Amino acid sequence: MSHELPFALELLLSALVLFGAALVLIGSIGLIKLPDFYTRLHAPTKATTLGMGSLLIASLIYTSYVTGSLHVQQLLITLFLFITAPIAAHMLAKTALHLNIRSLDRTGNPELQEPARNRQTPKVNVGAEESSGN
Repeated sequence: MSHELPFALELLLSALVLFGAALVLIGSIGLIKLPDFYTRLHAPTKATTLGMGSLLIASLIYTSYVTGSLHVQQLLITLFLFITAPIAAHMLAKTALHLNIRSLDRTGNPELQEPARNRQTPKVNVGAEESSGN
């Protein structure tokens, strides 16, 4: 089954696919080549999230045009990716900071890192909350 796409739509889809593939490639290379944990974390989080988003949006546009209806599943996957990837990267960076994984001198900010490393974890008194609810 062959579907002829308008030339402008072909250009848009091609641009989105090429842009997405380039960002995924750049993020993957950055994951391998960058020197420390924090910069390695930054590359795939930013580049790959935008790259996969671009690829999924291109797929959404194509399937919507071919079938004549909007496919909500692809839109939900894109939204899920845009919401969860930055949160996961934040939690990984926060954990690395608390585990004292050092960054390079040229990439780190010691004025911000030291207070964050020395901060204590909040204490939660579970028993007091349960007894006050009764």
